[in-house]
Amino acid sequence: MDLLHKNNIHLAKLVATPLPASPKLTLSSGTPLDDASQYRSVVGSLQYLSFTRPDISYAVNRLSQFMHRPTTEHWQAAKRILRYLVVTPTHGIYLHTSSPITIHGFSDADWAGDTDDYVSTHGYLIYNGRNPISWSSRKQKGGARSSTEAEYRVVANAAAEVRWLCSLLTELHIHLPTTHVIYCDNIGATYLCANPVFHSRMKHIALDYHFVHNQIQSNMLCVSHVSTHHQLANTLTKPLPRARFQQACIKIDVTKAPSILRGRIR
Repeated sequence: MDLLHKNNIHLAKLVATPLPASPKLTLSSGTPLDDASQYRSVVGSLQYLSFTRPDISYAVNRLSQFMHRPTTEHWQAAKRILRYLVVTPTHGIYLHTSSPITIHGFSDADWAGDTDDYVSTHGYLIYNGRNPISWSSRKQKGGARSSTEAEYRVVANAAAEVRWLCSLLTELHIHLPTTHVIYCDNIGATYLCANPVFHSRMKHIALDYHFVHNQIQSNMLCVSHVSTHHQLANTLTKPLPRARFQQACIKIDVTKAPSILRGRIR
């Protein structure tokens, strides 16, 4: 709320999504700002907020890529996120106390989605039962030659996060099922996880392949295909239209705080 008042956004026109589905932001969008300090301050503050708000993670990640040379269009996009927050000041992750302790995740990649350098953006969302506990939205290092490669890279990153979380819970003496599931909406990446025959054209991602495949062979991990319509990590890789975005937020469990907390937040 301090951030909104500081930037006089609480009186601005409200929006239902943090970023519009189109047009896409680019390095050359708009004209360079004479003073970029306010843009950098706002985006830096939003980075901290995204630690508890997965619904703005993609938008904040995208705007963070223009810190070195922000333009008027980038500043308008930053203010749009603030306008979205005016509508959802009490939203956050709802943690269910009756949720079972099972680790599973969703991984997704927007293949070559950045029109400046054609590098993919990937994201994953890890759940403990019904509760989202870890998420990430970031650009991949280097370009991917195919959508399968881009998707497989994020499966490997999600698998590493799942492995770390399982290790943490084990140290806390919490018993977990032996096999954990990652849901991926790319059929090629799913088949590559299941097929022990490594295609010669995929050798450049051999490190990720062996990391994932070794966990599958030891029954620690299972990679399953999920329809794009049920892919919860979509919000972390691309801007979505209003209806799809709001539906995804409901599925992720980004909801209003209970009434007893809303009064304290205000």
